[in-house]
Amino acid sequence: MSILLSRLQSKKSIIGIVGLGYVGLPLALRFAEEGYSVLGFDIDEFKIQKIETGESYIEHIPTTAVKASVAAKKFFATTNFSKISDVDAIILCVPTPLNKYREPDLSFVLNTVDSIVPYLRKDQIVSLESTTYPGTTEEELRPRVESRGLVVGKDIYLVFSPEREDPGNPNFTTRTIPKVVGGSTPACLEAGVALYGGVIDRVVPVSSTQAAEMTKLAENIHRAVNIGLVNEMKIVADKMGIDIHEVIDAAATKPFGFVAYRPGPGIGGHCIPIDPFYLTWKAREYGIHTRFIELAGEINTAMPGYVMKKIAVALNDREKSVKGSKVLVLGISYKKNIDDMRESPSVFLMEKLRHDGAIVSYSDPHVLDFPIMREHHFELSSVKLSPEVVASYDCVVLTTDHDKFDYEMIGKNAKLLVDTRGKYRKPQANLVKA
Repeated sequence: MSILLSRLQSKKSIIGIVGLGYVGLPLALRFAEEGYSVLGFDIDEFKIQKIETGESYIEHIPTTAVKASVAAKKFFATTNFSKISDVDAIILCVPTPLNKYREPDLSFVLNTVDSIVPYLRKDQIVSLESTTYPGTTEEELRPRVESRGLVVGKDIYLVFSPEREDPGNPNFTTRTIPKVVGGSTPACLEAGVALYGGVIDRVVPVSSTQAAEMTKLAENIHRAVNIGLVNEMKIVADKMGIDIHEVIDAAATKPFGFVAYRPGPGIGGHCIPIDPFYLTWKAREYGIHTRFIELAGEINTAMPGYVMKKIAVALNDREKSVKGSKVLVLGISYKKNIDDMRESPSVFLMEKLRHDGAIVSYSDPHVLDFPIMREHHFELSSVKLSPEVVASYDCVVLTTDHDKFDYEMIGKNAKLLVDTRGKYRKPQANLVKA
């Protein structure tokens, strides 16, 4: 333990980051910025090549940051997992999606762990950052790590520390977001605090890996339930002729007891649409039915369908059908000002439009070409907006409210404008709020 702590505290340790995506890349850069040597691991050759040339492949992470770390010889990347034996810390930042039955899919985590186990050695720390159900670290990772004959808490150290990245949020960085850490043993926790304490302003230790795993789920379930609530209130308010955004603005003036959540066309990203179901699945093992969580999931999942109905009615009022109508979707990333497409509700809406016969196009200044996705396929590129282009569509649907859009121009020229984000507050003849 003293060897590992000494290397971490002196910044002589080599940090291994497994998975160089939206979580792993900024974390790797943070360690490199503080003077640690970082070795990134990924199975995607494209990412490795980009890093080797000092380029970023994620929009909100500047190329200058990658280039600086590579030029300083503090950041290297490889697909060779045998080099795990060269690092002192192994931080796992791989996906944890749901399968088609909406059950946890730990294949990425477990396959990754199985691939690194042969190269584990004494005086290393393994940290899992991928969101998962309480018990994963102890039930799945610990037996695999100890299969090497290494005793957790004595020879090797195991922690869970949930990622808290918020892509595109300029107010918080990897450094300034507090880091929760739970260890398999007290010695593991001590090592985990030392690992993250060198690069994060505030480390928050908790009593166990299970508590740390539950913390991450609590954060995202809190958001999912409240977004589900405000989405349901939006539907009721719309029927009553009330602008839900005006109501939220007014309620937010209360200086206590209220947090403003905003409705939209659904929920996206890796966290909110997926993480709550990790707890609902695990809760069934204990005979518990998580009704709040599942109800919020139903409401949020149904929102693209709600928007679709609003579009159909609005077109019908103008003596048009969805079939054959030209529809332009504005914004296809899951949140504003980023290029992250994971679980984007805009894509689910595009599929519904296509299914009903609409001629679908999109415009997104952050996603110039529709990316290759496992479950969605559109051979489309972003449409460049102009008054003439906007006016050429039967319906324009605002799904992701990027700052780069010219909202005044769009509002003036759209024949029919369906707003799912509350950007247009004043009534106008061509506007439908959804």
